Amino acid sequence: MFMQISKRDSAFDSFKSPITANHSMKRRGGGLLSIALLAAVTLHPGLAYAAENDAVRVWNERAVVTLANGPAAATPGVQFAPPVAFIHLAIVQGAVYDAVNAIKGGHNPYLKGLKAPTSASKGAAASTAAHHVLIGLVNQAPLTATLTAEVKAAIKARLDTEYASSLGEIPAGQAKAKGIAVGAAAAAAMLANRAGDGRFGAPGFPVPAVPGPGEWRPSPGNDPNAWVRNVRPFALPSSEYFHTPGPFALTSAQYAAEFNEVKALGRATGSTRTADQTALANWSTTHPAVMMYPALRQVATSKGLTITEQARFHAMTSMTGADSLINCWAEKAHWGFWRPTTAIQLADTDGNAATEADPAWTSLGALPPYADEPSGANCIYSGVMNAAKAFFGSDAAEFDITGGGSTRHYSSFTAVIPDVIEARILLGIHFRRADVNGAELGRRVAQFVDANFFNCRPPGQCKQEGRE
Repeated sequence: MFMQISKRDSAFDSFKSPITANHSMKRRGGGLLSIALLAAVTLHPGLAYAAENDAVRVWNERAVVTLANGPAAATPGVQFAPPVAFIHLAIVQGAVYDAVNAIKGGHNPYLKGLKAPTSASKGAAASTAAHHVLIGLVNQAPLTATLTAEVKAAIKARLDTEYASSLGEIPAGQAKAKGIAVGAAAAAAMLANRAGDGRFGAPGFPVPAVPGPGEWRPSPGNDPNAWVRNVRPFALPSSEYFHTPGPFALTSAQYAAEFNEVKALGRATGSTRTADQTALANWSTTHPAVMMYPALRQVATSKGLTITEQARFHAMTSMTGADSLINCWAEKAHWGFWRPTTAIQLADTDGNAATEADPAWTSLGALPPYADEPSGANCIYSGVMNAAKAFFGSDAAEFDITGGGSTRHYSSFTAVIPDVIEARILLGIHFRRADVNGAELGRRVAQFVDANFFNCRPPGQCKQEGRE
């Protein structure tokens, strides 16, 4: 049985009251899903070309591959860790959204000032914005032992080839030229906006010289991407906008209950896990961008989203995901709470008679190099899935998520969240409290983004492409 996530509104705090949402209507991507058959007729597919309709979907896939794949993969990428990948994916999708929205209009831009004629090709605009931003981000990626200058050159050459292929599907003419121009302008504006935003700063979280009971200590190391906590958010007023209630007190009964739960279920060998529980745990170990975005593209296709709607959908989910992780990393620095492995091995120091030390205890999953509270996986899954729910104005959707050697089917966005909560306990890397708090933080960020960004302009101006 999976634990239900309570809203616990009173337990969360923000430094400022959320910005009041404007009173213009937010037209949902799924607002006209009941007339999908009508949409298929009015879109005149015989008159369209592939790049015009598929550019957002195709370049979202290429962006995820570029940002998440390793340098030695069949299709090499820069291999950004999840929080770093989502920050950069948001930069890509924000530029794509602004480029396409500048042509279609109807919704508030992310960055103001971009103008485009309605005759411009949205496919050319989306392809150009994504390509140009990705080239810029690959250039910015720090060199490593595996991400060499030669590998970066190969990645950019592949993106150039894919870009030429996308443009080759669009008929020559003024529409194409105008689309390229607006896409290039959107990319330049987004890259300029994110300059000096705190990415690739100093590594490592602060730790006490002699960590005491309950305090995280670097094991197996100190996060090289701890700078994520200092990155300027995309939507939130600050990286520390939402505070979680934090972990339970070490001497509390709640802490002892969660301690004994993860101790029994999450150990590498000799646990009480079932085979299905082990499969669930392993399912959650794949890069979340690689797991979630095929599912979101699947939903976008099944719901019949237009290119304009897809651009807004991916911008909304990726920016929510990025801000969820930025705020999450800030909270990790704030709480600095120890992981279950350390807690179980050193339980004789916690002052709780209901916990028993096991110096040989190890977790099923590899130990991440950052603190327990809150759970990063739950921050990102909850943020993205709640953003998808908000976009459609409905939780209902059919999709599959594949990871760690298995595939799970879902009929709603938020049904994913309890699985991620359980999975991280079953891996032995989180207490339940950290998982639930992370999921609530992600929900709060999604709620904030939905209220304050990607809204329709004054009444009469928000029309869905191809569905007027």
